[in-house]
Formats: sequence, C-alpha cells, structure tokens
Amino acid sequence: MAQLDNAARRRLWPVGALFAALAVAATVSDGAGRYVADNRFEQYFNPARTLAKMFSVWDGSRGLGGPREDVWLGTTVPVALICTAPNVMVASPGSKVTTVAEFVAYAKANAGKVNYASGGIGSSSHLSAELFKSLAGVEMTHIPYKGASPAVAAVLADDVNVMIGNLPPWSAQIKAGKVRALAVTTATRHPSLPDVPALAESLPGFETVAWFGVLAPTGTPKAAIDRVNTAVNAALGDADVKARLASLGCDPVGTTPEAFAARVNGDVARWKKLATEKQIRAD
Repeated sequence: MAQLDNAARRRLWPVGALFAALAVAATVSDGAGRYVADNRFEQYFNPARTLAKMFSVWDGSRGLGGPREDVWLGTTVPVALICTAPNVMVASPGSKVTTVAEFVAYAKANAGKVNYASGGIGSSSHLSAELFKSLAGVEMTHIPYKGASPAVAAVLADDVNVMIGNLPPWSAQIKAGKVRALAVTTATRHPSLPDVPALAESLPGFETVAWFGVLAPTGTPKAAIDRVNTAVNAALGDADVKARLASLGCDPVGTTPEAFAARVNGDVARWKKLATEKQIRAD
C-alpha cells in the first residue's frame, strides 16, 4: 500500500479513521487474518495520489478556473461523499460585536476599515465572505492566507476582524470560549452549536455547506470505485467514526458516486458564477 506523504496526511485531519476503510477496501485477505496490498486495485486507486488532491475540491470551491481547475474538472471522478460541515462566522477575540446585526452595523459605520481572513483566494472561506458582503451590503478587505491554520491564527491574534471558515478548525476554539461564533452557514442552526444562530436568520437565503469526499483519477474502473464507496459508507455506520466526526462538527452523509457527482457539479457551478461576478480566480 502506498504511504501518504505529510501534505496528504494534513488534508485528512477530519477523517483519519476513514482512511482505514479505504485501506481495507484496497486489500485482500491472505487467508491467515492478515491483509496485504492488492496491487491490481492500487493500480487504479492510489491513496497517496488521490488523497493528496482529495481536499483540493472538498467544498466545491476549487473548480473556479486557474491552475487548480483540473483537480476536479476532467481529471477526477467522484468516489464517496464522507460528510458535510457548516462554515462558521467568527469574530476576533477583541471584537465587541456579539451578533451578525451588530457586525453589519459596525462594518457599515467603519467602511474601509474592516477586514476578513480566508484560507486563500478562491477558498470556501473567501467565497463565503464574498457572498456575505453581497447579501449584507457591506465592504470588507480580503486578507488571504496560505491555508486555514494561519488564517485562524490571525483571527485569534486580532490581526483581522472576522472569518467565515469551516467549522472543524474552529470547533474547539469556540467551545473553549476563545472566540465568539456569530453564526453558522447552514440553513438552520447546527446541532453541534445549538445556541449559535444560522446566518439565514439575518440574511435570508444564505447557505454554504462544506463537504469532504474521496475522488479518484479519471479512468478508474467502476468496480474499483464501487468497492471504495461501499467501504466508506460502511465506515460511516461505525459508532466511533460517527462520534469522531460529530466532535469536529461534521455530519456523516454517505451516498452513491452518482449523487456525489451531482452535488459537486452543482456547487462548482454555483461558486463559479459568484467567482465570475467578483472576478475571483483560485490560487
């Protein structure tokens, strides 16, 4: 079995337990209770290669043109949808705002002085903030970082005013009281943060949901895709996997490759429209 490099491992932080399911799907029993790599399967589904690009399109916002467009469009096929997670709007620790309405009022009163962090140009956090700007009628300066981790650190350090980022990296910070969550981006409140309003309560129609899934290179045999899809869906029924995902604010989904493809294509079309309107191109 091919080994994951460090970059691929970092991309797997929410679903490390599920990689075991992929490994099992890519092995065959030797008859003695041990599992050995099935090279015939790995020829078509190489975990290191596929998972290294897995989260490049995890939220449907990376097929927006530029050098990363080929990650989804034309070179990969959907295998399995693992889980979904809301984005969360987080105000910096030094901020005095406690609600979305207060933040909108503050941003309008301080035009040109308010900024927001993202994990990079064209990222989910970038596009979510641009959607917020459009619906709320506010102006904010975009401060892109090279990934979610430095963006989160910037908010915690009060270097930026706000971020609308994926819930998993923020979950522990919110529960520890280190930052204030103003809203989640699901259509209704999220079970992991029941006291945090949905942005749609202030801005009707606002909804952005991140998804985490597995993609394989174009040309992967259908039998191999189905084998991994079955293994992932089975893993999603495991109580430990469910608990781990829930602790990160992720909701297990599981579906067919065809339904996953429909979701991805819909998200790519939606975000590409916004990116075109805002003249955004992914890093």
